[in-house]
Amino acid sequence: MRAIHINLVMACICILMGFLSGLVLGLFFAREKWLGGYASFKRRLYRLAHISFFGLGLANLAFYLTAQSLASPGPGLEAASWLFVAGALTMPICCVIMAHFPKALLLFGVPVLSLVAGGALILKDIIKLP
Repeated sequence: MRAIHINLVMACICILMGFLSGLVLGLFFAREKWLGGYASFKRRLYRLAHISFFGLGLANLAFYLTAQSLASPGPGLEAASWLFVAGALTMPICCVIMAHFPKALLLFGVPVLSLVAGGALILKDIIKLP
């Protein structure tokens, strides 16, 4: 099994988690004051966590398909694979933590830097930089 297979698995897990988190959020959305009301910081971060499952699931799927199409993948491909997985795992977790502890803003550095580094590594392979 190639290292990038984990990204296909992560894509499927993320999309499933997006459906499940949508189900949970949907059970309570009609309650006007749930999580502080529709426009509250807490509720916005829960929605961001929900949407991040879909977005990062698609990012992992795009990475998987891109990596498969590379004729000669570079040495950074496996690192990029794991960085995309780390970003997909940590982003929704950081959103929920931030919803309850707003001062933990620096936590967002973990998923964001993981995803930026993964994106830079795969881009380097695509355009064949030394």
